[in-house]
Amino acid sequence: MRTTSRGLIAALALTPLLAGCFAPGDDAAGGGGGPSGRLRIAMAIPPVQALSPYSNDATVLSKLSVAEGLTALDKNGTAKPALAKSWKQDDDTTWTFELRKAEFQDGTEFTAQSVVNALDHAGAAKPKPRVLSDVTLTAKAEDADTVTLTTKSPDPVLPLRLASPALAILSAKAYAKDGKVSPVGTGTGPFEITKLTGKTGAALDRFDGYWGGKAKAPGLDVTWIPDGTARANALRGGEADIAEWIPTSQAKLLKPDTRHVVSSLRTDSLILNTGKGVFTDPGLRAAAREAVDGTDLVDSVFGGYADPAQGLFGPAVPWAAERRVPATGRARAASVDQVRSETKGTTLRLAAITNRAELPEAATVLQQRLEKAGFTVKLDVREYTQMEGDLLAGRYDALVFSRVTLLDTGDAVAYLASDFTSDGVYNIARLKDAEVDKAIQAAAAESDMKRRQEKIMKAESEILRTDAVVPLVHERVVQGIATDVEGVVLDPRERALVDLDTHLK
Repeated sequence: MRTTSRGLIAALALTPLLAGCFAPGDDAAGGGGGPSGRLRIAMAIPPVQALSPYSNDATVLSKLSVAEGLTALDKNGTAKPALAKSWKQDDDTTWTFELRKAEFQDGTEFTAQSVVNALDHAGAAKPKPRVLSDVTLTAKAEDADTVTLTTKSPDPVLPLRLASPALAILSAKAYAKDGKVSPVGTGTGPFEITKLTGKTGAALDRFDGYWGGKAKAPGLDVTWIPDGTARANALRGGEADIAEWIPTSQAKLLKPDTRHVVSSLRTDSLILNTGKGVFTDPGLRAAAREAVDGTDLVDSVFGGYADPAQGLFGPAVPWAAERRVPATGRARAASVDQVRSETKGTTLRLAAITNRAELPEAATVLQQRLEKAGFTVKLDVREYTQMEGDLLAGRYDALVFSRVTLLDTGDAVAYLASDFTSDGVYNIARLKDAEVDKAIQAAAAESDMKRRQEKIMKAESEILRTDAVVPLVHERVVQGIATDVEGVVLDPRERALVDLDTHLK
């Protein structure tokens, strides 16, 4: 166990702020529950855009079972029915979906026109949801229970794409004329948001009209606690029943029966801004890549709750290792003297977000290694909500970042397209490389799953060749769950947390 005085002071300072966030628990062993069996949940990343599905907030809607898409993903990553009870592919670009009978939480009926309205708004959103970064989608209502979806080019994984939380179907009143989208009382899931208090908390009640039956828990009380130590303290102190993303430094302080480790699709990487600044130079990017190595971070920073990075995709993607293609044709790394000469003392801005407690510590280690390689580095550590605009605008030279690689669709192509193509909507690396674009497009067009996976790994190789991203570790996520809670979903994709069966014993 590693402890720092700074971390202890932060924990002591934050603990009193938790008082009153949740209903008092019975004991410090983990739980006691809220009033009338309501579950108290401590979540990590506060809403960026009032839980809009078109932002990174979208996963909150699926984690808390607020909203649904036409499809969902099963444990194997295969599309399964959700608001669509069945579907068929009519030709390369046309699919027909038969809808189930359902109603929205505001009492209106779910119909094919609801789907058209929701998907039209998603397609018109600025910026587009990442899941639509590589596809143009048109929806048409054939009758009340049937909708036809057409793509501009073949999209063999459309049913997987439609499982994205960003493509949740909300009622008509969710969509404002100014483009804002509100999921408060407008979803179809078993839990309805009844109150959203800025970036601090939300109250959800069971929606008894849910088509899949009544949830076992009568409601959820959510508090966003960005500090990981404070989340762990909330669980240990009986003020939370579920605390997500427990920092690895805190994991071993939890009682073993409240600590649950999940192999994650999350890869932590150093992302370099190739669009402007010092890392427009391939030789300097290569120097940064050689300077940083995530192997020893596994134990020193992540306390063993991680694996050394093999690429963009780790052990939780079972087919990746056997299909991996070595990266070749990389630029030659600049020497220390060359780095100093070419950068001329220009300060490199290295960013890290605080929402995952290990990232600032990893960034400090990387700062030291980059400085040893000849760079001058200034570290900027903040919450993601305070930093997102600057990241997307390219105002940093480098970023220590954690990304769930199959979050958006369950298919890796959407992640690669949004993060690394020339027009990708989440291209923090500002990468523009014709061979990368070509490789990702080839993977996107492939319908045979084995060949698609092979082409995905070829695209990974092309991306790594550019040194726009340097994978560090593949995380294992620690979720804190009180002993009197049953049915929490331990999801490697980090899309699910609470469902119909989650409840206090």
